[in-house]
Amino acid sequence: MFAIYKKELRSFFINPIGYVYTGAFLGLAALICCYTTIMSSSYSTSLYFTIMLFAMGILIPLLTMRLFAEERKLRTEQLLLTAPVTITGMVMGKFFAALTVFGGSLLVSCINFIPIYSVANTERAGQSFEFYHIGPVTGELVGNLVGLLLVGAAFIALGTFISALTENQLAAAVITISVIILMLGIGLLNSFINVYWLRTVLSWISIYSRFGNFQNGLFDFAAILYYASICFVFVFLTVRVYEKRRWS
Repeated sequence: MFAIYKKELRSFFINPIGYVYTGAFLGLAALICCYTTIMSSSYSTSLYFTIMLFAMGILIPLLTMRLFAEERKLRTEQLLLTAPVTITGMVMGKFFAALTVFGGSLLVSCINFIPIYSVANTERAGQSFEFYHIGPVTGELVGNLVGLLLVGAAFIALGTFISALTENQLAAAVITISVIILMLGIGLLNSFINVYWLRTVLSWISIYSRFGNFQNGLFDFAAILYYASICFVFVFLTVRVYEKRRWS
C-alpha cells in the first residue's frame, strides 16, 4: 500500500492537476476568507467554513477524477491488478494520497486566520478583562477544520469509487460533483419541508446538517462515525469493483 501511496502522491505533482487543485483551493480559501471576515470586519468564521464546504464539492472532484480513470485510459490498469499488492492496499494507497493532498491544502489555508488573530489580540490589549472574549474562538476553528477534513475524506472516497467506474476523467468529475451537490442539498431541503418525520430522516442522512455541530466547536461522535461510514462504504465498493475486474 505504501508503494502505491508514494507513487500516487508523486504523480499529483508530476502532472499539473496537483498544482491546479492546490492553487485553486488556496486561492479560493483566501478570497472567501477576505470577503467573509476581513473586509466585513467580522471575527465570525461560520460563513467562511460553510462556503468552503460547498466549494469542496467542486474542488475535490478535480483531485479524484484521475485516480482510476486515468489508469484505465492509459491502459496501465493491468499493471496495478498484477502488482504484488492487494486490491485493498491499492485502493487505500490512492485514497490516502488524495486525502494527504487535500489535508495539506487545508492545513496551509489556516494561514488565512493569522490576520484575524492579530487584529483580535491588538483589540484585546486595549480592552478590560470583561471584554477579553473578543475575537475568533479557537475551539470553533478547530471544530470546523476537523469537520471539513472528515467531509473531505467522505467526498474523496465517493470520488474514488466513481473514478473506478469510468475511464473518462471529465465524466468522473461531473458525476462526482452532481452526487456531492445532491448530498449537500438534502440538508437545505429541510427549510421547505413541514413534515416532521421526513425532516428528521433528511437531517439524519444529510452531510450538511451533521456539519453544524462542528461549526459550534462540538465534536459530534455520531457525525464522526457517519463520515467514517461513508468512507468505508465507498472504499469497500471500489475494492469490490476491482476484485470483480481482476477475475473477469
